[in-house]
Amino acid sequence: MKKQFKNSVVIAFLSCVVTLPLSSSEFESSSTVQEVRDHIERLPKNDIWWSVAGEDMRWNNLNLQRIYPTAAVYREGPVRELNYKPDTRIANFQVDTPAGKMGFQAFLDSEFSTSLGVVIAHKGNIVFEHYARMQPYQKPIMWSVSKVLVSAVIGILESRGKIDVDQAIEVYIPELSGSSFEGVSVRNILDMATGVDCPEEYADKTSCYHLLMQAMGEAHWDKNSPDNPYEYLAGVKAGRFAEQGTSFEYGSVNTDILGWLVEQVTGMPFQDALSREIWTRAGMESDAAYVAPRFGVPHWDGGFLARLRDMVRFGLLFTPSYTVVSDSRIIPEQHVVDILDGGRPELLANARNPGWKDYTHEAGKVKHNALQWDLVWQNGDIYKGGWAGQGLLVNPERDLVAVYAGYFKDDYSELSVLPRLREVLNQVYSND
Repeated sequence: MKKQFKNSVVIAFLSCVVTLPLSSSEFESSSTVQEVRDHIERLPKNDIWWSVAGEDMRWNNLNLQRIYPTAAVYREGPVRELNYKPDTRIANFQVDTPAGKMGFQAFLDSEFSTSLGVVIAHKGNIVFEHYARMQPYQKPIMWSVSKVLVSAVIGILESRGKIDVDQAIEVYIPELSGSSFEGVSVRNILDMATGVDCPEEYADKTSCYHLLMQAMGEAHWDKNSPDNPYEYLAGVKAGRFAEQGTSFEYGSVNTDILGWLVEQVTGMPFQDALSREIWTRAGMESDAAYVAPRFGVPHWDGGFLARLRDMVRFGLLFTPSYTVVSDSRIIPEQHVVDILDGGRPELLANARNPGWKDYTHEAGKVKHNALQWDLVWQNGDIYKGGWAGQGLLVNPERDLVAVYAGYFKDDYSELSVLPRLREVLNQVYSND
């Protein structure tokens, strides 16, 4: 019988891990002692730490565990190995750049890209893996890709009857009674269709969202800041810009409420619920973590740190190749069906931010958003992006998973990986 994960207690059987550690001659340190000191010295004072770009952002995105407290997400049991079947068509596929056509891998290495790493799996096998500006063992911050880890746990709890997404959120979190979220259904929070006027506003330090970042410790906290995210969310009175269920507005506040929901239902910190439900069950190579600067509360909405290969393992749970990493289905099939076919096109069509509406007009049209996934295309691609060049792209029908991480240049002139990645995969695996 499989041993159950206990809240905050893990017993590791190291003899079960089948991968061998790197020898001292193979391991390369990602930073010198002086580089660590220098980068930490250069962190912004009295401002958001991620307000920097360029090389400082690259280093910060890869080394947050050296800067801030983290909350561990635990692995357990034997590592489920991913077989390597490199497909040279991916590396060599010609993509557009300002310097003309070049191979996809050459693009990732070029001045036009700030790719840290890209890992792609097809039918459960790694077909492309390239680390342009990081070491494979490093755990980059996945930024908002973190959001679909939260919705995945909710999907698992929903399949067990622990959560009814049609219920109002205060049924599970009574503290939200009297807040702007009172009466909003869990499903509308999952789809970012609450109508609550708390947009992703970074510049205005008095905005609903910026105050939440202060409470989480993501933005600079001082004695005038909200004390903690639970009390802050319970007191939000931001009003409405639309009726719930009628308009999409991207907002991390939704994910933070969902993380709290998981904690209420399971009776444990979210990182432990994620450990129990997913990370201990999917043959991961390494523990993961959440950035958790204040009170050990994880950044549910964007603070997840993990190896890219382990993020691929997570992505495989949404595909027929889940059997490569688990003997049983972890992500319920209905959850995947709801992402692919259960979205509401009217939400993006009526999005508050016009930029989101544009996706519905492109060739290879986007169908909808759903359950914290940003975009679901007609061809079955489902995508969750992160703020500074992170992404998780899954196509369950084609049995494809791609994970990537990056950062911003000082002048923000880098080219996006996503459109080129989709072009590569749609062409190389067009017959699947």
